[in-house]
This record gives sequence, structure tokens and C-alpha cells, in this order.
Amino acid sequence: MTVLLTGSQGRIGTALTERLPGRGWTLRTFDRTPGADVVAELTDAAALAEAMAGVAAVVHLAGQPTEAPWPVVRESNIEGCVQLFEAARRAGVRRVVFASSNHAVGFTPRGSGELPPDTPPRPDTLYGVSKAFGEALARYYVDRYGFEVACLRIGTCAAEPPDARSLATWLSFDDCAELVDRCLRAPGLDYAVVWGVSANSARWWSLDNPIGYSPADDAALHSGLSAPAGPGERVGGQFTGPDYGIDEIGARS
Repeated sequence: MTVLLTGSQGRIGTALTERLPGRGWTLRTFDRTPGADVVAELTDAAALAEAMAGVAAVVHLAGQPTEAPWPVVRESNIEGCVQLFEAARRAGVRRVVFASSNHAVGFTPRGSGELPPDTPPRPDTLYGVSKAFGEALARYYVDRYGFEVACLRIGTCAAEPPDARSLATWLSFDDCAELVDRCLRAPGLDYAVVWGVSANSARWWSLDNPIGYSPADDAALHSGLSAPAGPGERVGGQFTGPDYGIDEIGARS
């Protein structure tokens, strides 16, 4: 089956482009950067309609990937997300895998146990707000239009764990492909929120999920880092600090 992959030229998109075809998926790629099958902005309704034609599902990664001034976040992650779901609805595509983020719940205290995947939104940035919006929008399209959506609260998705915090939050590229594959194949999916994290022995987040995702990698075995992830106070780490307020981000942009 053909799957539309938005944000295909980014770090995670590239990893999935390399891995999903080996799992039996034909990809149609969409990105504003040259190299994709469809090169356009997410807010280009005509381009999205063209990209949706004949696909069975969408993996939606495209958008502003980190904190930025509100006009940037709004255009890519709010308006672009609405356009994506509307294009899917008009094309009769009902299954969407939505790349949310741990920053949708970044102000949540970590606590002593594993946080469940349905932890209520407490965004730590405007970027996190946009991901919480995407989760709510997905819920609306499930209830209103019968969509089947998995929202992935992705941690630190990278080839290797880059820092001490990622000993808890790392999602390997191979596990990311496994996660997306399970979302695309899961029978009886309606609306699910799943932590995008590997089987890290130091993880903060629960691996409970309704899609059969069972990661294989552990950051402790794929890293030269010897120090454990610091305890911290909140899920979002440094993004909950004063350097990531609206004024501070605006001043750095």
C-alpha cells in the first residue's frame, strides 16, 4: 500500500524513508525541500490534494520541528496540520500517524514511576502547544469523521543517544520505524496516544500501547554515556526553563 510521508527530508523522515519500504510500504514523499516526490508547503491545499490521491494512510511529520516565534509555529504546525487533516478527509484517507512530541506534556512533573501515554497536555513551549493542538485536532477527526489516528509523543529520535537526558528519552531509528509500522497496521485503531521511546532501561515513559509496539533498543547499550540521566523536575527538561519563554525566543530569532 502507498503511504504519504510528510516531512520526508527531515531527520526522522529520512530514517523512515530508508526503513519503511523494507517493511512493505510504498512511500510518496512530501516536503518543502527539493528531493521529495511532492515539493510544497503544508498550507498549499492543491499540492496536498495531489499528494493524497490514491494513498491508504498518512504519516505526518512535517512542520516546525522545535520552538520558534508564534507566527512560524502557527503557520506550519497549526494551519498546516488543519490543511493536512482536511486534505485527508476530502481524499477519503482515514488513517493518520501524527508526530506529536513529549513537549506537549513538558511541564508535567516526572514523578517516580513511568508516565502513562494519556498524560494530560501541559505544553512547555509554543511548539508544545502546537503538538497538543494536533492531538486535539486528531481526536476531533476521529469522533467527527471516523478517522483512525495514532499520536506519537516522540522523545529524542536520533541515530545515537546524544546526551544524558536521552538515556531516558531516546527513540532509535529502527524502533521509530517499528512504531510507525505498527501504527499503520494496527487493527481496530480509533484514537491512540503512544510514547515514542525505545526500551531504555532508564526510561521515564510507559510502553503500554494498543498497537502492539515492542521496541528493541536500549540507550544504555548504544551509548558511551556513563552518567545516568539527571532527575530533573519536569518532562520537558531545559525547555521548561526561562530561556524558552515567548520573549526570549523572539529575542533570539
